Amino acid sequence: MISRSTLLHLRIPFSLFLLPVYLYALSISNTPVWQNVLYVFFIVHFLLYPASNGYNSYFDKDEKSIGGLRNPPVVTKDLYYVSILLDVIAIALGLVINIWFALMLLIYGLISKAYSHPTVRIKKYPVLSWLTAGFFQGFFTFMMCFLAMNNTELDIFKQQEIMIPAFLSSVMLWGSYPMTQIYQHKEDAGRGDITLSLKLGIPGTFYFTGGFFILATVAFMLFYFTFFKSVDAYTFLFFTTPMVLYFFRWYLRVRKDQSKADFANSMGLNLISSLCLSLFFIWMTIKYASL
Repeated sequence: MISRSTLLHLRIPFSLFLLPVYLYALSISNTPVWQNVLYVFFIVHFLLYPASNGYNSYFDKDEKSIGGLRNPPVVTKDLYYVSILLDVIAIALGLVINIWFALMLLIYGLISKAYSHPTVRIKKYPVLSWLTAGFFQGFFTFMMCFLAMNNTELDIFKQQEIMIPAFLSSVMLWGSYPMTQIYQHKEDAGRGDITLSLKLGIPGTFYFTGGFFILATVAFMLFYFTFFKSVDAYTFLFFTTPMVLYFFRWYLRVRKDQSKADFANSMGLNLISSLCLSLFFIWMTIKYASL
């Protein structure tokens, strides 16, 4: 019987904050296999990500707020075994699509374990953890989802119209990732995890993320101008405006009171960013699927 603590630490709702990467891959898929689209959604968001969340929680043993949990319960041993089991099930189901998808699921799972496990613990290195998280949750996941949803082979790594948006997925996450750490400075430092946000400080984290927001926006618009239509680039700008306004408003509040760099505001930015980007990619999928 899985304990309530384990179910909470899998943080399945929090996994959906990464939904835009999957939807971005879907939005540029010309001929997806719709059965695979559903399989990939389930495997990635209900098996792979929860397994990673649970494994991370088991070794972190957080006592204060973490992504998706304001008051995390004490972890139990079954969390470790359930997280491993979910990874195994994900890989087994991945084989139903093709061997490359299953292999990429395995690689993602191994990297997520190296991120958290005390013998390696990539998490304690500020730049390496930032690069690793952004690359594997962005570029790698994008390519993994695209490959599986289109049931294609590794030759997709030669196609710039796929590689560019895959890289943009990482740019997007490299910008937002430090904001998920901004309220955990004290607990991270106590464990010896020197995160990028901790190194940057609270004001520095906002400047860093703001700079990446600008870079990502320009890059995304150039992508849509080049490979799609100008109206799509401007529509991207329209859909992402609410998250920019939220970010700027939060920054102004933190300038007056740094205690506002807290769990609630960080999760609020995650939520609105995920929602805005997801809606845009869904709109793009529907628009071009109907042609």
